[in-house]
Amino acid sequence: MASIGHVAVGMALGRFEADGASRWRLAGSMALLALLALAPDADVVAFVFRIPYSAPWGHRGASHSLVFATACALVVTLVAWRLGARAGRWGLLAFLALASHGVLDALTDGGLGAALLWPFSNARLFAPVRPLPVSPIGAGMLSPRGMYVVVVELLAFIPFWAYAFWPRKAPRES
Repeated sequence: MASIGHVAVGMALGRFEADGASRWRLAGSMALLALLALAPDADVVAFVFRIPYSAPWGHRGASHSLVFATACALVVTLVAWRLGARAGRWGLLAFLALASHGVLDALTDGGLGAALLWPFSNARLFAPVRPLPVSPIGAGMLSPRGMYVVVVELLAFIPFWAYAFWPRKAPRES
């Protein structure tokens, strides 16, 4: 994926979390959950360290698993609790943002699949239906194929963008 879909999911979750709150809280929630939705792709650093794509810590490996999403969500829950925020709500939304990444990558039509079940299995999985085109990595995004992926993702995730940015009542100041 070109990350557009991941950001859309995070932004929609952020809108859900802070809907009706101040603009600053809304912006902060949307930004934080979008970053969490993108976080599993930090594993591209594996390419720099010559870790093979197919290795457990390679791209779309362990960081795309449900166990990784759960562990990160627990950290978010603890931080939210320490800050006096709604810890359970933040933990659930963090889990959804992180877990959605691997699931969405499993819906793409290329690559090796996502290691959703790591550490129980190193198998890379795809969904039975794969409607999303896989995106080229790096400068390949500037190619015609990259532009095609961007357009498809923008269209496929319109409901998430619409929910995230649909005009709303004036927020209450908090």
